[in-house]
Amino acid sequence: MPFIPHTDDDVRAMLASIGVQRTESLFDEIPQALREARLTAVPPQLGEMDVMRLMQQRAEQDGRWLNFLGAGAYEHHIPAAVWQIVTRGEFYSAYTPYQAEASQGTLQVLYEYQSMMASLTGLDATNASLYDGASALAEAILMAVRLHKSSHRVLVPATVHPTYVKVARTIVSSQDIELIELPYCTEQGTTLPESLQRFGEKPFAALVIPQPNFFGALEQVHALTDWAQAHAALVIGVVNPVALALLAPPGRWGQRGADIAVGEGQPLGVPLANGGPYFGFLACKQAHVRQMPGRIVGRTVDLDGRPGFTLTLQAREQHIRRSKATSNICTNQGLAVTAATIHMALLGPQGLRRVAQACHANLRALLGRLETEAGVRRRFAAPVFHEAVIALGAPAAPILERMRDQRVLGGLDPGADYPELADSLLVCATETKTAADLGRYLEAFTAARHAG
Repeated sequence: MPFIPHTDDDVRAMLASIGVQRTESLFDEIPQALREARLTAVPPQLGEMDVMRLMQQRAEQDGRWLNFLGAGAYEHHIPAAVWQIVTRGEFYSAYTPYQAEASQGTLQVLYEYQSMMASLTGLDATNASLYDGASALAEAILMAVRLHKSSHRVLVPATVHPTYVKVARTIVSSQDIELIELPYCTEQGTTLPESLQRFGEKPFAALVIPQPNFFGALEQVHALTDWAQAHAALVIGVVNPVALALLAPPGRWGQRGADIAVGEGQPLGVPLANGGPYFGFLACKQAHVRQMPGRIVGRTVDLDGRPGFTLTLQAREQHIRRSKATSNICTNQGLAVTAATIHMALLGPQGLRRVAQACHANLRALLGRLETEAGVRRRFAAPVFHEAVIALGAPAAPILERMRDQRVLGGLDPGADYPELADSLLVCATETKTAADLGRYLEAFTAARHAG
């Protein structure tokens, strides 16, 4: 039986109270041309068995694809135990844990998540959590400007994920924050520290450093961090959490470490599922924690000395004065964060490191075969993690289309955001790929390349 809160009498009484005859009158401001009288595109109602059959048919249309597409959303192996635990009722249906005495389990999971992410990033504190990696970067930029106080200029390398930059620009532009794009070296595929001298002539609030960057290349994070901090600016790292199992964490970049680190948490136990879900993480130094958006879960003791968990430093205007609020983030991707916590707990530091090593090894193997057998070359010379740009000598789009016809997602055409790379391909390999997968990719790539 459906839950319908208002009876017909209730509706009539509410309309009479505000002096309106019909519910439709509440929408008079919507032009008639924009209204739909009937939902003509909605099919007739179906029984449960028929709906299940229809959904199965639709799912089968997608087929099974061999995926070498990355660019911010990555296919990793997720142990079966992760979502078996996440979908337990205690986690699956839990809401925001405002009532600490009734939410100790949820709060402890978030506390453990924060502890793991602080360890992974090498920083003092993390929040729990943000919408996605792109909005996390925007929040970090806002946070850096608040901390710096004297400049609204933020330097953003062209090697930062283009979608992240677009989202950040949309969010921060209304606050008169200027994002200044830094060029990348066309030989290395990274931002060279010596190329930044002219950008330091005027004060700037922060420098954003991606690691790895959008091209999969590893930036010179230590030199870039020291340069920015020598110019009295903050450093914002945009990092891949899996790569941090191998690479220096942001908290140990340069002489003093990055001030803030953000990224996308999807690689930690969250599957690729038609565009979501995602969750963003944000970590920072202890000195900056009161400017952190979102909220932090803290560990305390009760009157009897027993440990417990509670929300602390809640930064929304719902909890503190609006003028003091640091963000209007009104939720966190709690279920995805729970999956990430369980995923990291199951793998442990060594397991995550082995995943990262396997990713790197698979990419090196794929690049080696492409260079020797297919005759292509890497576009950039900088070291890479688990994705890289290869030069094709021809437009990438038709080759990718022909590979899709063979049920292989061959990578990303970067030409839409980087016109100079329209004849290149961004390809990714994670730990899920086998030698047979690499061989199939090579066959599909060679066939698609020569078919034109």
